[in-house]
Amino acid sequence: MFKNLFKKTPLEIYAPVNGRVIPIEEVPDPVFSQKMMGEGIAIMPSNGGIHSPVEGTIIQVAPTKHAVGILAKDGTEILIHIGLETVALEGEGFTVRVNEGDRVSMGQLLIEVDWEYIGTHASSTVTPMVITNSHDGNKQYTFTEEKEGIQGQTVMITASGK
Repeated sequence: MFKNLFKKTPLEIYAPVNGRVIPIEEVPDPVFSQKMMGEGIAIMPSNGGIHSPVEGTIIQVAPTKHAVGILAKDGTEILIHIGLETVALEGEGFTVRVNEGDRVSMGQLLIEVDWEYIGTHASSTVTPMVITNSHDGNKQYTFTEEKEGIQGQTVMITASGK
């Protein structure tokens, strides 16, 4: 009778940007495709900046501005890595709008991206979104079957307690 009373609501992680949804296994970088950093999904951006996929706290902003880490309220750690081989751009093409320690709301703009610049100067614009603490085994993850992601509307990952 009380079993469902204390059951936690699953965490829904939304698309951080508009674009084509890609399974993490198809990302052309073994660090992501082999899930070395954790479970995840990717998106091939079509337009727009990177927005927070959840309500949470910024726990990391890469010095090279190409990645941001968010701690969701349930303890899920989400890394959004903008493009591949983008660390070499040394921040060019990115305008960060948040700082470590900032509380963010779902849909809040995190990083403005010059996709034309990234597309010309990086190996790919594909943007993996990884659960960096998924190896803990505390949750199970379900990934969208959608082929197109709409920022703030498409649920990309659902994280449920085991």
